Amino acid sequence: MKKIVTIIGTRPQIIKSAAISRAVEKKFPNKLEEIVVHTGQHYNENMSEVFFNELGISKPQYNLRVGSGSHGKQTAEMLIGIEDVLEKEKPDALVVYGDTNSTLAGATAAAKMNIPVVHIEAGLRSYNKSMPEEVNRVVCDHLSTLLFSPTKSGFLNLKKEGFSEDNMPPFNPDNAKIYHCGDIMYDNSLYFSALANNKNTVIEEYGLQNRTFFLSTIHRGSNTDNADHLNEIFEAFLEVMEKHDDKVLVLPLHPRTKKCMDKYLSKNTLNRIEANDRIKIIPPVSFLNIIALEKNCEMVITDSGGLQKEAFFFKKPCVILRPETEWVEIVENGNAIITDYHKDKIIDAITHFSKNDSLTYPDFYGNGRAAEFICSEIISNL
Repeated sequence: MKKIVTIIGTRPQIIKSAAISRAVEKKFPNKLEEIVVHTGQHYNENMSEVFFNELGISKPQYNLRVGSGSHGKQTAEMLIGIEDVLEKEKPDALVVYGDTNSTLAGATAAAKMNIPVVHIEAGLRSYNKSMPEEVNRVVCDHLSTLLFSPTKSGFLNLKKEGFSEDNMPPFNPDNAKIYHCGDIMYDNSLYFSALANNKNTVIEEYGLQNRTFFLSTIHRGSNTDNADHLNEIFEAFLEVMEKHDDKVLVLPLHPRTKKCMDKYLSKNTLNRIEANDRIKIIPPVSFLNIIALEKNCEMVITDSGGLQKEAFFFKKPCVILRPETEWVEIVENGNAIITDYHKDKIIDAITHFSKNDSLTYPDFYGNGRAAEFICSEIISNL
């Protein structure tokens, strides 16, 4: 029996970890023991409880309750807490996801203690180091022993940075093993899709049963904390609603983004947004509800990395409100258009997808069994 410590810190990571925890429980109960550590990077008692209960995930054995703070302070407090857990649990490996401060802290603590790091979502690159996430993911990759890339482009990025696909065991950070394995979020989307059909509440609650609607999310600081960017995005939404008078725009909005709207939007734009009954600003929704919205919408307009992929999973086009994306394959295949915050580009992209029904959706993200593959490789190689 091998023991892994899994580090989560944000709500997307709770969701991602569900796939690995499910594989451990259903496929490898006698070969893997998982200890889950929640750093508390994005911790809210009510919201986190909803996620764990809704997705049927066991609650973490440890909660460090680090909370918000500067990048340095937050990461330092996580390092201290994670190191204490690793000293107590003495795992065979540490598993981290993606690109958050929790990921960086977990990988750094484990690497300094000579505990193998398993990085899920390795190799993703925006090639924009002004993004803290880019720094986190690059550093984590170069501390890791097993690197699981969800995409071919991510795998090729690792090769460009000097990782070899021909390395032989025993594996370590100087002789790492890299994989193109598919995406655990595709595993989750398939698994939870049927559940979302039966358990979602959002479609009925907001009267969307027989409506054609766009789904949008905005949360990145580069958009929310910049008055020019935020005004252009919402002015684009207003113009789109004028051009598409049969559509609704559904915008699940974090309270922080709502505060930024009140602070940065021009009075005229804010008044027009609030007066438009076809722009439905709603509170943040659960994972099952966001799946229901994705499955039923016409297209997704977002600055979220996760929603870009999920739009593809459910065969919906995506307008990306960022200057770049890690998921380059969906742009190259024509399923997504990068517009950043620019009003005219946003309007043009939405118009383009409204007239284009010939998109294809190749199996870029695997076969829905990435988590099982990852667990089997951990068992075999660590």
